Amino acid sequence: MTGVQTCALPIWDMRVIIDSVFIVKAYSHNLVSVKMNGTERILLGKGIGFGKKVGDKIEKDTEVEKIFVIDDVDNLRNFKQVIENVDEGFLMLCEKMISYIENELKEKLDERIHIALVDHLNFAVKRLSNNEEIENPFLMEIKALYPMEYSLAQNVVEILQKEKKVSIPEGEIGFITLHIHSARNSGKLSNTIKSTYLINSIIGYVEQQIAVEIDKTSLDYARFLSHLKFAIKRILLDIAVKNDFIREIKSRYKLSYKIAKGVSKILIKSLEKSVAEDEIAYLAMHIERFRIATKE
Repeated sequence: MTGVQTCALPIWDMRVIIDSVFIVKAYSHNLVSVKMNGTERILLGKGIGFGKKVGDKIEKDTEVEKIFVIDDVDNLRNFKQVIENVDEGFLMLCEKMISYIENELKEKLDERIHIALVDHLNFAVKRLSNNEEIENPFLMEIKALYPMEYSLAQNVVEILQKEKKVSIPEGEIGFITLHIHSARNSGKLSNTIKSTYLINSIIGYVEQQIAVEIDKTSLDYARFLSHLKFAIKRILLDIAVKNDFIREIKSRYKLSYKIAKGVSKILIKSLEKSVAEDEIAYLAMHIERFRIATKE
């Protein structure tokens, strides 16, 4: 992998002093589940689970490195499954990277990141260690749609390569990017993937209609992707957009408007929402730029 800037993890000093709590389950010497203020929490701390069993007490003023606050019952159950299948050292590395991402974004990520990203990275490292690479068909779209998340994913990959001594291809950066983006948007990875797949399908349709492969490095392409991303959000949220040049666009860009109508049918089928004529006209303007660019 090339073009990734050197990234070092910040010192992870998240130590917390806790009140006395009782063990629900000891996963390892350093990882336990406890009852804390009537709620189950998972604690990470050196030697905190050594020799401990269910019902044992952890004394007041014990220092731990991290308290996992996962409130949703299903998420907590899934996180426990991840803990039991992931090496403790790797879990700690992943948590450091999640903390790094949150620090860089200056925002708290959805709690599902502790399940989805950790599980993905664990499986990815195992796959790649066996030379099993999964192709990412949306890489160009992901890079253009989520540049900030992609940059962070690049840094995560560099850290993984250094720590796990495994070569990680660029396509994997795209998958990690989707996890980061979904964690910034209610944690629903399926929605992020669905949106990316939809945009990829639209690009393919437009290329087919104008009979040319669009330059994925062009500014016009980046603008179109950005427009599509926000158009999908507007359509889903029923937010109207005004276009005062509909009549001129339909008259001057007949072919591009026809293709834009085709795009709107793809959007309607996928999103199960109507697409306003104003929105179609904006799509036509972007498609016309592609058509002009192919003639130059």
